[in-house]
Amino acid sequence: MKYTKLPNTELKISKICLGTMTWGNQNTEAEGHEQMDYALDNGVNFFDAAELYPVPANAETYGDTERIIGTWFKKTGNRDKVVLASKIAGGGDYTAHIRNGGLTKANVFDAVDKSLARLQTDYIDLYQLHWPNRGVNCFGVRDFPLKAANSEVENYLEILEGLQELIKLGKIKHIGLSNETPWGTMKYLQTAAEHNLPRPVTIQNSYSLIHRGFEVGMSEVSLRENIGLLAYSPLAQGVLSGKYLNGNKPEGARGTLFPRFIARYMGDGSLEAVKRYEAIAKKHGITLSEMSLAFINQLPFVTSNIIGATKISQLKENINSINVHLSEDILKEIENVHTAIPNPAP
Repeated sequence: MKYTKLPNTELKISKICLGTMTWGNQNTEAEGHEQMDYALDNGVNFFDAAELYPVPANAETYGDTERIIGTWFKKTGNRDKVVLASKIAGGGDYTAHIRNGGLTKANVFDAVDKSLARLQTDYIDLYQLHWPNRGVNCFGVRDFPLKAANSEVENYLEILEGLQELIKLGKIKHIGLSNETPWGTMKYLQTAAEHNLPRPVTIQNSYSLIHRGFEVGMSEVSLRENIGLLAYSPLAQGVLSGKYLNGNKPEGARGTLFPRFIARYMGDGSLEAVKRYEAIAKKHGITLSEMSLAFINQLPFVTSNIIGATKISQLKENINSINVHLSEDILKEIENVHTAIPNPAP
């Protein structure tokens, strides 16, 4: 495994982060425990969760992923070996079963306390805001949602003051953003600087070979402001494994069970790009998944790459990507595809 540090901290984390959002839905508690055992044994010390998980989110399974992590901590005593990240859910109809009001100081306190109880721990190393209060172009929205954005205001100061109190109480150690834009990220950074409040150290946004929108604006913010990317959906919900090509619908696969989650990655442009990337991987004797993940692992603005798997075989392949180095020739071939079919997935 390779390691880095959470920006502006002394916390050493693995370049591969274990994603957990299938535990409690596609994966049982026992399977979640097995994944954590395997990941930790193979050098992955960074786990990412959220109060929302598992997904698809609903009232019946709300918080089950964190509960599975909590029972593993209790069983193994491995809490001190793991850098743990979690998130408060944003507002909207999708999270009405959790609470109302979106991101407020009171809601942040409520979310942290409930997550700590489920996780069976006294602290969370990295606490993230899952998505903004305002309308932004994320979750498959390509263009800026003018109507929604014009009617909403962010309460940056209130949120950061609440997070500062939680840090002082020892309940969280550091803070991060998720699904944010360059403007929103800079507002948090500026507010933190102006009021001597905790500074976000990471941003967790979607990034993959067929969705490289982070490079437009956010990558510069990431590099210049030292706020590291935690890349999620690096395999585009499994599309970049190649398993959905030629109309395939593998039994038990995420895209087969929940097709709306992969719809944004299944357009003609995306599938054509995936075919071309698969040809590059085969030419150089690696799997498409390994190449897709290795590309992200080598980027200078990436702090950690969040992998997710429902099978141990997938987990092994994904973790092994840290041992794959892409040559300049491979990178040039990847860029040729990107030039021909830039960011086909929103």
